[in-house]
Amino acid sequence: MNPLDLGKVNEFANTNITDFHKKRINSLESLKLNKLLKKNPYLFKAKNIQTASEFMTSLLEAFLSSSEEKLFGDFLECLAIFVAGETCNGHKSTAPGVDLEFMNKDIHYIVSVKSGPSWGNSSQQNKLEEDLKKAVRRVKQSSLGQNVQPVLGICYGKTRTNIIRGYLKVVGQNFWYLISENKILYTDIIEPVGYRAKEHNDSFDEEKSKVINLFTKKFIDQFCDNNGSINWEKLVRYNSGNYDLDKFSS
Repeated sequence: MNPLDLGKVNEFANTNITDFHKKRINSLESLKLNKLLKKNPYLFKAKNIQTASEFMTSLLEAFLSSSEEKLFGDFLECLAIFVAGETCNGHKSTAPGVDLEFMNKDIHYIVSVKSGPSWGNSSQQNKLEEDLKKAVRRVKQSSLGQNVQPVLGICYGKTRTNIIRGYLKVVGQNFWYLISENKILYTDIIEPVGYRAKEHNDSFDEEKSKVINLFTKKFIDQFCDNNGSINWEKLVRYNSGNYDLDKFSS
């Protein structure tokens, strides 16, 4: 492998973490109240939420949690592809379910990158297994006799390296070492990930406050009684009312 220039890694991470924060704000600016109201109303009633502002804040936090995990996962995937490109001419794969391909020591690695260890249900894991098998067959057909290693690469976590479902599962420090042969890269990248974090998050929190205020007003107008109480029955009807089963009754 080529030695990794950490200056280039920092520059790439600084630029792309800025894009991550921009996408976070864009997701807020394009958000509609009806999308938030698709969340489970029974859960929030069970948590004894009583004010519209608390309800809107809880809905938004739940939405952002899943949205940001996806956005940050995309950032880590791009960072891993960049690192592999610098060290061993790795490139983004065009194969379904595969993110990265690279050569090292006469082994063709086919890698699916996940941000964290808690990913995918059994159907998604079955799909990944099949996608990696297809990618391996494709590479072997195009280059007979080549040694091909399918990999599930997970960017953080402490799970031990093992073979599962026919592919190599590497996690955390091991994953970053696999694509760089640098044992401390996993800690080196934490600083650029935090590039201008306070500035970015101050801007995000300002936008988030606007959304909470705007949606709280709309929610009060639509789903609160004249005495200010949340009308949970009306909210549940809006969320889940769709009775049409009589059309299918004999």
